[in-house]
Amino acid sequence: MRPLRRLRPDLSSLRWKIAALAAATACLVVAAVGVLVHAWTADDIRDRAEAHAFNGLYSAMDVYRRTGTLSDGAELDPADLPAALRHPADGDRHTAYDGRVEGNSGPGFWGAQRTGGPDSPVLALYINMSSEFHTLRRLDATMAVSSLAVLAAAAPLTAYGAGLLARRLRRVSETARRIAAGDLDARTGPTKGRDEVADIAATVDLMADSLGRQLRTERRFTADVAHELRTPVGGLLAAADLLSPGETEDLLRARVRDLRGLVEDLLEISRLDAGAEQPVRTHVPLGAVVSDAVARTGFDTEVTVAGPARGAQTVETDPRRLERIVSNLVVNAHRHGAAPVQVTVEGRTVVVRDHGPGFPEDLLLHGPRRFHTGAKERGLGHGLGMTIALGQARLLGAELRLANAPDGGAVATLRLPV
Repeated sequence: MRPLRRLRPDLSSLRWKIAALAAATACLVVAAVGVLVHAWTADDIRDRAEAHAFNGLYSAMDVYRRTGTLSDGAELDPADLPAALRHPADGDRHTAYDGRVEGNSGPGFWGAQRTGGPDSPVLALYINMSSEFHTLRRLDATMAVSSLAVLAAAAPLTAYGAGLLARRLRRVSETARRIAAGDLDARTGPTKGRDEVADIAATVDLMADSLGRQLRTERRFTADVAHELRTPVGGLLAAADLLSPGETEDLLRARVRDLRGLVEDLLEISRLDAGAEQPVRTHVPLGAVVSDAVARTGFDTEVTVAGPARGAQTVETDPRRLERIVSNLVVNAHRHGAAPVQVTVEGRTVVVRDHGPGFPEDLLLHGPRRFHTGAKERGLGHGLGMTIALGQARLLGAELRLANAPDGGAVATLRLPV
């Protein structure tokens, strides 16, 4: 049947995605903190420079009015004074930021005040902030280097932590895959922590327990029904032998034989489910075994053994179980497909193909279902033959794939292990 898709997301990629997300988040935090620190420090430098200019102007004006001289840094109507301070409307002290570099050797704050009446000169004092802004640039560079160093140290730790999470998720995923493949004893086991991963692991284990109980109940019911029916069916067959020869006797015996075959199929499925079957392996010619199995079905089937050494390919397998698989596939092809039915043996591969409507999509997606009539869905009969073929193939370690040919018809491919 179509192989089960492995439930294995790229958890190693998840590890690096988490690490990259953490690094990106850290970068955003560092950038935000850097911008805030830069803005706060720049505002603080401007505030202090403005206060310095305001207070320095007060001292310079006091000296000028008392002595008529200019203190260090003070000027009368300097050429670089901003236009907003050249003609103050009153005699109060005014300040203004000057971001020009030329003429003042860097940005800074001006403080200006008229020395007397409306036409008196303006006493101005300039506070240069170049050294403070240079210190701010050094602070920015230091923060950038420190942030890179912290990220370089944090990235491996983040990757390690993400790896721990990925390993725990991989363990849960592997357990779920084993359960989906039929290993009902698979469990994640005790999981450390009380986080979401631990909850998922516990839920997977609970699901496996519930599924195991349901399947065991179903298998026990199937085995019990088969065993209980075996005796009355044998009695019916013996009673049919006592009837007088005729059409009724032949019809009854045919139906009883069908019923006995159904009971035998149920018993075989129950043994396969219970793990009670063990293959008896021996070296056999694959082409000969397949040809004999096809011949015993009684249907007109074309058998082709490909390869340079026809029929010389030997395999180590259980020939009885291999014949059972091939015969079930051929019978299913004739009953629910259409002629011609072709069997091809090449290497370790056996392909059974018919030219009917093909397998229904439900079968290709979910596999054969027991007792599924499928009359309206083009075909699986009661489903026991295909179920047995799949179970025997699994017991032999072989792979049985079911598909539809592009030009129509069902194709069953059996690949024996090396």
